[in-house]
Amino acid sequence: MFEKNRTAPAVFKIGGRLQPGPSWIPLYLKSNMRPISSRVRWGTAVAIAFVGGVVLASGKGWTHLGFAQDSPTSLTAANVAPGDGFAAIADRATPAVVSIQVDTKSRAVPTRTHQQIPPGMIPPGMEQYFDFGQPQQRPSVQEASGSGFIVTKDGYILTNNHVITGMDHTTVADRINVKLLDGRVFTAKVIGNDPTTDVAVLKIDGSNLPTIPLGDDTKARVGEWVLAIGNPLGVLDFTVTAGIVSAKNRSLPGLLGNDRYAISDLIQTDAAINPGNSGGPMVNTRGEVIGINNAIASETGYYAGYGFAVPITLAKKVMDDIIAHGHVRFGILGVAITEVDVDAAAVAKLDHVYGVLVQGFNPDNADNPARKAGLQEGDVIVSADGQPADRVSSLQRVVRNHAPGETVHLEFVRYGKKMTADVKLAPRPTDSTTARAVVSPAAINGVPGTKLGASLAPLPPADQRPPGFPNHGVLVTDVVGLGPSYGPGKLAAGMVITEVLFPTPRRTINSIADLQSILGTLKAGDYISLNVAQLVGRGDAINSVVNIRLGQ
Repeated sequence: MFEKNRTAPAVFKIGGRLQPGPSWIPLYLKSNMRPISSRVRWGTAVAIAFVGGVVLASGKGWTHLGFAQDSPTSLTAANVAPGDGFAAIADRATPAVVSIQVDTKSRAVPTRTHQQIPPGMIPPGMEQYFDFGQPQQRPSVQEASGSGFIVTKDGYILTNNHVITGMDHTTVADRINVKLLDGRVFTAKVIGNDPTTDVAVLKIDGSNLPTIPLGDDTKARVGEWVLAIGNPLGVLDFTVTAGIVSAKNRSLPGLLGNDRYAISDLIQTDAAINPGNSGGPMVNTRGEVIGINNAIASETGYYAGYGFAVPITLAKKVMDDIIAHGHVRFGILGVAITEVDVDAAAVAKLDHVYGVLVQGFNPDNADNPARKAGLQEGDVIVSADGQPADRVSSLQRVVRNHAPGETVHLEFVRYGKKMTADVKLAPRPTDSTTARAVVSPAAINGVPGTKLGASLAPLPPADQRPPGFPNHGVLVTDVVGLGPSYGPGKLAAGMVITEVLFPTPRRTINSIADLQSILGTLKAGDYISLNVAQLVGRGDAINSVVNIRLGQ
């Protein structure tokens, strides 16, 4: 495993500028995130750091996928020019792209929500039904959006790790919903996620779902046309943009935090991608995915001509490991490395500037794989398994296709002397990426036995009701965060449920028992349609229809 020198000059700070290198290109992960409590979208995704450490993924190579995948006929046998070719690619690929919406509750406050209403908004005479003596604050719930794409007919989905996790890139969201182009919405399960490669695997329950084939990014050339498909800015679902592969093997120090094992090998494109595009596919002119869009370089956090994608060969490898083993198996060399510069090339007596400079060993002990094989500080690695190691990403790409325990043949130069070593890779010390399931609906609903996920109370006596207040129904006093009744267009404290419209026949609600008897005939996943009334002023009430999919 490699680790770049921690004193490397280019470090990307969260939400900041590149320091102390060029000041104009902070990097942003492209998911949308905003706090629910204020309903204000953040717009830009979080800019995060990417350490120059090389991720050495394990496995036998990207062609060995551990589950069935369709391989539809390519759209074209060669590159196509803009026009009808792009339209055909978009028609084929877009149905397999998904919009991902995630909800995350703060772990710092109680999971149960008491919806506070300012006292002045409560109709006179009803203050006793709402607790203002000791106000409870709604948990800080954040909503984020991103993209993904379906790779198997039974519902496996690839996306970015940062789309489905919090700002720590490890805490999985409490609820993940996936929307297809045809309007269907599924609750997704997280099969596994890996922060060091920014790859996550989701699963939805379905059959004969639209899929998109995975290609080979190693065959893509700089200058080739590509399409980026995703859901930018949280509102522009299933957007298609075109551009070219503008660079390959791009190393971006500081993008994924201070993890010495973070990946440093990305595809660069000038196809327009923005916050919310994270997790969407980069598609070549054969209609195949060659990358997962995951970052932008921009002074504002929005498209400025530079976007980046995780190579699909790496993502495919991560997916294979997660599904087959429940975690990603990384093999490491155990060396801290950096790119060779002019001075390092001169000291090593190289004929031109290339290779990877060994700066140290991690951990620095006798059991270190590279040290045991004979490497020393100052050596310049120039090839791995017969393939050129002209830069960090090149070496990384070779080593990541080996599992722990396998051997990598290295050629290196020590002050002008050419040498070789066979290094038996060790497992990554934190090789523990595990499958994580979404929080169960019962935990989300929070109120035992309440399929609506809401607390109810009888109406106040008739002589205490304000003008315009309904003369029958039940009062909603509390709604559980992320429960079935939570969100825009659902229930809220202060509403009165007056009727059940569906399941038919239409029935009037006079008591909590009336509503509970109807709920008792329904099961989790069934729908109920309610007629609700809400006072909006003194003597004014509005009616609305609320449709709810019941929890457990």
